[in-house]
Amino acid sequence: MANRTYNFGAGPAKIPRPVLERVQAELLDYDNTGMSVMELSHRSKAFDAILQKTKTHLTTLLSIPDNYEILFMQGGATTQFSAVFFNLVGAKQKELNEQGDATLDSNAPIVIDYIITGVWSAKAAEEAERLAAGVKGRPVHIHRVLLKDSPLTASGTPSWALTDPLQHPVAYVYYCSNETVHGIEFHSIPECHPSVPLVTDVSSNFLSRPVPVSALGVMYGGAQKNLGPAGVSLVIIRKDLLVGLDEGPLRPLMLDYATMAAHGSMYNTPPTFSIYMVGLMLEWLLEQGGLEAIEKRNIQKADKLYAALDQSTLYTAPVQREMRSRMNVVFKMAPELEGPFFKGAEERRMLQLKGHRSIGNGFG
Repeated sequence: MANRTYNFGAGPAKIPRPVLERVQAELLDYDNTGMSVMELSHRSKAFDAILQKTKTHLTTLLSIPDNYEILFMQGGATTQFSAVFFNLVGAKQKELNEQGDATLDSNAPIVIDYIITGVWSAKAAEEAERLAAGVKGRPVHIHRVLLKDSPLTASGTPSWALTDPLQHPVAYVYYCSNETVHGIEFHSIPECHPSVPLVTDVSSNFLSRPVPVSALGVMYGGAQKNLGPAGVSLVIIRKDLLVGLDEGPLRPLMLDYATMAAHGSMYNTPPTFSIYMVGLMLEWLLEQGGLEAIEKRNIQKADKLYAALDQSTLYTAPVQREMRSRMNVVFKMAPELEGPFFKGAEERRMLQLKGHRSIGNGFG
């Protein structure tokens, strides 16, 4: 198609052409049902097959262990800011009620560490702070772990000053795996005490590389950046962190992980078409050779682009080398060059290169 563009949007983002062509071919009659996927009942055998196949493909790609649950939820990753808080504070409250710990002050607040590396981790912490004010019983304290306060290790990565769980009851440690706006990415999982669940928002680098799922308590992300259209969020949660509604803060049923797990992600009508699209994207990833092959391709592309930026006299790449994102390459230029740059890019059908509205231009 001659009129296809170079779409650099962070999300909704570009979808591989073979996937779009398959959607086009199946749109009016999915699998000889005489209906579009958009018309299928979510209780039908046809859609159940889509859902189960999607789970199987995701399990294969990420080597998800049996003690994890895969959930398909709505509301985007931003809604998960609240869901994670409600459910994991509930899990910690249940643990403290059942086990007790004479080494910890029974009145000490539950602590949650939020590693802040950019806009989205800060927004997650803000939501947790807002919700913490309404928790009954033992108070909840949100501890912001800042990049500027974290000394660098020999490898150039930060050493995060996390709360000691032997001294304080820690519900979880949160980090955003890839900060879309600021172009900062974790290339390894932060080290934390094995007793503390690690939670990560992987929305903008989901399935761009292998991830050791067993090192995480919760992994979640919206689909619209790497896995298809907007409308569905994927949550991968360790089963021991699922708690009943009678445990923890009062929360909506639609934000309760145990409820979603018990109903197979179909407590209400799920975003069926978005799930179908995710399934097709997972098939495409498998056809490319899986996440190892995708990671190799992503490294090659990012290295080539950063090399050009570093050698340029017009552009600068402001992010520390060890934390540069492979997904969202941030670059800057002199303000007087921005207008001609974006005009020339658009003439060449290179779209959505501008920065996020919160920081302005300079986002590639």
